Amino acid sequence: MLFSQRKKLKVTLLHLFVLCSAQHSAQPETRQVNGIVGTFFYFPERVLNSGNLLNQDLGSIAQVHPGKQSNTNLEKRFKNRLHWNNVTGVFTLSDLQIDDSGVYTVENTDEGKTKHTFQLTVYYVLSKPQVTVHDNISCSVVCSMENGREVTLSWYKGGEILNQTSSPDHNITLSIPLKVDEQNRDSYRCEATNPVSKETAVVPHSCIESDPFKVTDGDERTRDCLIIAIICVLVASGLVGLAIYLKKRRNGHSHADSPEREQVDVQCAEITHIKPAENQEERRCMPELESLRDNPDLTLVYYRLQ
Repeated sequence: MLFSQRKKLKVTLLHLFVLCSAQHSAQPETRQVNGIVGTFFYFPERVLNSGNLLNQDLGSIAQVHPGKQSNTNLEKRFKNRLHWNNVTGVFTLSDLQIDDSGVYTVENTDEGKTKHTFQLTVYYVLSKPQVTVHDNISCSVVCSMENGREVTLSWYKGGEILNQTSSPDHNITLSIPLKVDEQNRDSYRCEATNPVSKETAVVPHSCIESDPFKVTDGDERTRDCLIIAIICVLVASGLVGLAIYLKKRRNGHSHADSPEREQVDVQCAEITHIKPAENQEERRCMPELESLRDNPDLTLVYYRLQ
């Protein structure tokens, strides 16, 4: 008797287990699907004759009746955006918005009753992240972009993730700083991703190109050396010019004195000494002496030019 009761209990427990398993397997499997803002999404299950499209929060939002008649304007929010194709039997939701995210069920009553459930999540297509120079001296940069649903911002060096950030707050700006090795800057990239898109930005060729109004220490040293070189050239040019001027001035004085010497030489004539006669009367009687006395060319004349 006791054995019989135990056997009945085991059979009952087995039936309960099978029933629970059947109920669990009867639950529709929820498929995760993604959509993009501004595009369309078609639900990949067909309703050819009769059925419904259900929203978890709003209930039935579209109905298909036998005879291929449909009503897709049950909900004002989806008016003119929700359509049913009577050839393919597919529901399509166009001009997707972030608020369209939710759980949808395609209920098909053509032959029996089947349900297919979809978890739709709508995302924005990401824009390109911005890489800006934070510190010119150390060439530190910052990658930033506006946050959004499931956005992740990462710094990579080759295939290695250097840093990564995300936030559940969609109203903030994500940013990650990074100190760049200038010699290997081409291997760095900033990457923004979400489930539907990916955008990448690279490090500028140099910190100077990102901010032309700033200069590095190396540029300052080069500029200082250039200024010193220019000053040295100017000073050397001035000294050479001064030397040339003084030389020309000395040559000018030399040329000014030379005509005097030449004139003195020209004005010098041969001196002819005439032996005095014993008496004046005899000199007067000698016409040759009179002519010599009256001829100035035979008389020494010395002019001194001032």
